[in-house]
Amino acid sequence: MADSIFRKLRDGGEEGELAPALTIEETVASPFALDVSCYLLANLSSSILAGKSKSEGLVLITFSRSPSFYLQFLKQKGIFVSSSSKWIRVLDCYTDPLGWIDQPSTGVTEGSSLVKLHKCVTDLKRLFSSIIDAGRVMVGDGKTRFTVAIDSVNELLRHSSMPLVSGLLTDLRSHEQVSSLFWSLNTDLHQEKVTNALEYISTMKANLEPLCPSSHGKRNALENLFLVHQDFGKGRFHVRFKLRKGRVRVMSEEYHVDQMGINFSPISSAESVIATTKSLLPKVHFNLQLSEKERVEKEKVVLPFEHQDHGKSTEIYDGRRTLADGKTEATPLLSSGELQTDAVSSGKGGEIIYFRDSDDEHPDSDEDPDDDLDI
Repeated sequence: MADSIFRKLRDGGEEGELAPALTIEETVASPFALDVSCYLLANLSSSILAGKSKSEGLVLITFSRSPSFYLQFLKQKGIFVSSSSKWIRVLDCYTDPLGWIDQPSTGVTEGSSLVKLHKCVTDLKRLFSSIIDAGRVMVGDGKTRFTVAIDSVNELLRHSSMPLVSGLLTDLRSHEQVSSLFWSLNTDLHQEKVTNALEYISTMKANLEPLCPSSHGKRNALENLFLVHQDFGKGRFHVRFKLRKGRVRVMSEEYHVDQMGINFSPISSAESVIATTKSLLPKVHFNLQLSEKERVEKEKVVLPFEHQDHGKSTEIYDGRRTLADGKTEATPLLSSGELQTDAVSSGKGGEIIYFRDSDDEHPDSDEDPDDDLDI
C-alpha cells in the first residue's frame, strides 16, 4: 500500500487534471507520520534522480524539523545533496517562522545554497509564491513539473485559518507545474471539521492505527501499559484511494518502526478484511457489529409470516378438488339442508365451497400472491 502511494505520487496526474494529493494522518498513540513522509521523500528522490518520475524536481517545505535533519536523512539513504544539486530545493519555515530573529541561521553547511529561509508563514499568498519560485528555479517556466512535500500542516493551521490553508493546498494542486504533493496532519490537535476539509482536498488518505492489545478484563492496568509500550512501534497502515467516478478503494498493511525507519509488510487476507471493515465504519458511541453469540441468537428468531414447513412442499389451491396425492375424488353434491345439518352437527361454522365449471376455466393466477405468507 505504501508502494501504491509512492507510485501515485511519482506518476502524478494527467495533463489537465489536478495533481494527486496525500494526507498522512497520525495520532498521539501512533505518531509516525514523519517516518512515512521520510519514506516517501527517499523513494521520490531516488526516482527523480533515476529519471523514472514525471516530475524533475522536489520542493520540500519544513515546519516540524530543520532542513539539516532531512538532508542528513537523505545522506543516510545514500542520496547525497550538494550545492550543485539541481533537483531539490528546501523552503525553511522551521528556523524563523514569524520573522522574530534578525540574522537567523538554518544550520546547514553542505548544500546551503539549496535552502531558502521563509520568515512569514502567516502570509500564505507569499508562501505560495515562494514554493512556485523554488520549483521554477529547478525546472524552469515550461511544462516540466515538480513535486511539493510539506512535512506538517499543523503549524500552518496554528497561524492561519482553515479556509486559507485549504486554499493554499488547492492552489498548489491546480498549478500546472505541480505534479503531486503530500503533507502530514495530527488529527488529535484539530477539530473533526478540519480533518474532513483536508481529506476532501486529498485524493489519498493514509492513517496509522496503533496495535493496542485488548484486555477483555483479564489483564491489569500495569500489564496493559507494558504491552502498549512493547508494541508502540507496530500497527496497521490504512490507505484510502479516491478513484474516478466516485469510487473508493481501501487497502491495509502492517507497519513496524525501528532505528532504520518504517517498514511495511502485508497482512493475512482475513485480517485485512476485518481491518478494512473497521476503517470504513463511522465513529459512533454504540456497537454496529454482532458478536458470535448475538449472531447465533439472531438466526434462531422465527420471523412472522414466514413459512415453517419443516421440509414439506407447499400446495396452492387453484379451485379444483384435488387431494394431496394428486388424485381426484368424486363427491356427490349435497342439498342445502344436508349441508346445514352437517355444519351444525360438526360444531363448525359455515364455509364457502367453490367448484370450477370446467377445466377450460382458467384460474385467476398461476401463482399464489400470498405464497410468502404462512396461511
